[in-house]
Amino acid sequence: MQEGITYMAGAEVPGVFVNVQRGGPGLGTIQPSQGDYFQATRGGGNGDYKVIVLAPSSVQEMADFVDLAFELAFKYRNPAMILSDGVIGQMMEKVALPPYKPRRTDEEVIKQCPWASTGKPKGGRERVVITSLELKPEIMEQRNIALQEKYAKIQENEVRYEEQLMDDAEYAIVAFGSAARIAEKSVEIAREQGIKVGLFRPITLFPFPIKQIEALSKKVKGILVAEINAGQMVQDVRLAVNGAVPVEQFGRLGGIVPDPEEIVEALKKVM
Repeated sequence: MQEGITYMAGAEVPGVFVNVQRGGPGLGTIQPSQGDYFQATRGGGNGDYKVIVLAPSSVQEMADFVDLAFELAFKYRNPAMILSDGVIGQMMEKVALPPYKPRRTDEEVIKQCPWASTGKPKGGRERVVITSLELKPEIMEQRNIALQEKYAKIQENEVRYEEQLMDDAEYAIVAFGSAARIAEKSVEIAREQGIKVGLFRPITLFPFPIKQIEALSKKVKGILVAEINAGQMVQDVRLAVNGAVPVEQFGRLGGIVPDPEEIVEALKKVM
């Protein structure tokens, strides 16, 4: 799968993947996990490439992000991924589904996506070749430079995140997906105990909210990264914080979902 994704990135073919994460490595378990963060944000394919990654924390966002993922994928001609997990994947909630979109005709596709390979229709349109292969290294380097410029544009324009109770917070919990959903209750419990803590939820894992977390680190005394893995997103948070404040990680493994109280206890250790 990873090789196919890197082919798409190199040939600039848009598409959307959905990863409902389960415990691993290997066959692992059918229980929830967030252990595919590195796989999604770093990729396992060859070359210098990026995948747009959206992390929903509710069933409604799972539905909403389908439209958003396709919108971003086609806007930037790049693969996009919805990174969910077994908690949200099995959750039952009310959902307002987006309106049905009819299939576009070949003529509409060609007008909106002139780069698309749809065959040679009547009217003399020249064939379109989509490939990630360049045998001349000088040309390949220029293609790579163009891709990096595109990724920089995505990083600049498409960062999405959410903050809760951060105005007076002395500490912050950073979490994504279902871990953020659990951390909302942790913040409530901690506040009841007199701990001024807020929640920062990255919605896009690439582009990652680097500038926003850097700014956050200048307002709080410490950060706890809560994620259902051995510590993956915490590395990106530490890079963004750059040593300004302590950053610790709390997670459960093997498909065990942490309780809100466990996250509060981990927060106290950071304090």
